[in-house]
Order: sequence, then C-alpha cells, then structure tokens
Amino acid sequence: MDNILDGKKLAYSIKENLKEEIENLKKRGITPSLSVILVGENKASHKYVSFKEKACKELGIESSVFKFPENTTEEELLGLIYNLNKDKRVNGILVQLPLPKHIDQKKVLQSIDPLKDVDGFTPYCLGRLLTDNPLFIPCTPKGVIKMLDAYRVNIEGMHAVMVGRSVIVGKPLSLLLLRKNATVTICHSKTENLGHITSKADILCVAIGKERFIKSSMIKEGAVIIDIGINVASNGKVIGDVDFDEVSKKARWITPVPGGVGPMTIAMLMENTLQAAKLQAERFE
Repeated sequence: MDNILDGKKLAYSIKENLKEEIENLKKRGITPSLSVILVGENKASHKYVSFKEKACKELGIESSVFKFPENTTEEELLGLIYNLNKDKRVNGILVQLPLPKHIDQKKVLQSIDPLKDVDGFTPYCLGRLLTDNPLFIPCTPKGVIKMLDAYRVNIEGMHAVMVGRSVIVGKPLSLLLLRKNATVTICHSKTENLGHITSKADILCVAIGKERFIKSSMIKEGAVIIDIGINVASNGKVIGDVDFDEVSKKARWITPVPGGVGPMTIAMLMENTLQAAKLQAERFE
C-alpha cells in the first residue's frame, strides 16, 4: 500500500541521526542517561520499558530501570525521584504509567524536576506547551506531528478531529495541531453524534483504547488517519482503534498498528533525553 505513514522507517532514520549527535556529545564528556521507574506487573508496561531499554542501548544512552512491586508505597517512589532529581548523572526521569491505584499519579509526576521530565507530563512542561513556549513535548504527540511533517501532510487550515482527551495524548496533541494552524475539534466518551463529527475531519487522530472502533463510515474520503490506539485482540495480535482493513481503502494516509505511532514515541523519548542532557550540561557548566 502506498498510503501508509511508516513510523517504523521514519523512527529508524531519526534514531540514526540521534546516534551521531550522541557520539559527538560523548566526545565532550557528556553521556545522556535515562532512569525509568516501573511499578507492578502490568505486562504492557514491562513490554514498553523493554522497548525503551533497547532503544537506549542502540543509541548509546545509559539507562537504568528501577522495578518495584505492586505494593510499593508512594513515599518510596517520591524518595527515589528526589534522589534522581539531585543526581547530576541522570538526565531523564520517566515514570511508566499507569501506576497502581493506591499511588497518587499526579503527585508522583509533579515531583519530577521539569528539566528531567523527558515525558513532558509535569504541570510545568504542559503549561509551557499551553503558552506556546514548550520545553519537553510529550513523546506520542510530538511523534505524530513529526510524522505528519516528514510526509508533508498539510496541517494549516485543515479540520483536525482528536478522539480522546487524555493529558498524555489527546490534550497535548490538540495543542500541537493548533500551533500548526489546524482548526481542532476534541471528542470524547460523552460526545454526541461522534461519527458525524469524525466524518468531517481532514485529519483524524484516535486515542481511545477501543479496538477497531473507527469504521469506514465514520471518515471522509481522502482523510488522514492517525491511529494511536494499542489493543491486544483475543488472538494476541496488536491492533489499533481504527478498523485498518476497512478505513485504509478510503484514507489518503493512515498509520498502521503496530509500526505507526509506537516507534515514533520511542524515537521522541530518545530525542527528549538528548535534549535534556544538553540543557543540563549548560546549567551545570
């Protein structure tokens, strides 16, 4: 198919460039490092963390993974983050979400030093994005925009519909689309006549966690479809929020799952970690 937005191929190219930058940084005595905190036995979380570890190794970024059992206390996590914040050898801190229900996720994320918040989820980073002065942009939304730019998809003046309003994807991606001069509509679980709204979209971004939810009848001919969903079907296959087989016949561009947005998210995390290393080198010089 010639209408695929190939995130895997693009992410590889981005990481090759990052690898060169990291090698140059190491010549100055600076080795970027990422610390990942993983709590509990969520299989998907463990898989995502292994992808991040692999990418770090490929690029020459030092990585440490702190694994905690499900019953870990909030105080223990906050204590670790406090120490990582102070450690000059650590450039990026990432807390793998979701956290167990007994831990206040907002409190934990707020405790990360914004200069080490490579996920871009602290109120400081999100506030800077809102005020058009971003520091670290959340990785998945950043990856989506980078992909649209790489494939020369025109965003300016287009009607972009975002299905999903999470702080991790929906809200920051909507802001990034606005910064690119799209007209943005945000939909969610309480939206009425959802199919009517999505069928008007020039660019449709979907992040709701419902497998094959978006059908061909819900999009317009020639739309650009960004599927951010990751669901595991009963047969163990990873599928998106969009019915790919149906929708791909009608879309001008579409991201596959897997191989679309996912690899771009990892590449952007690596890019943010490199950015953090540079910023901190300047701060401590």
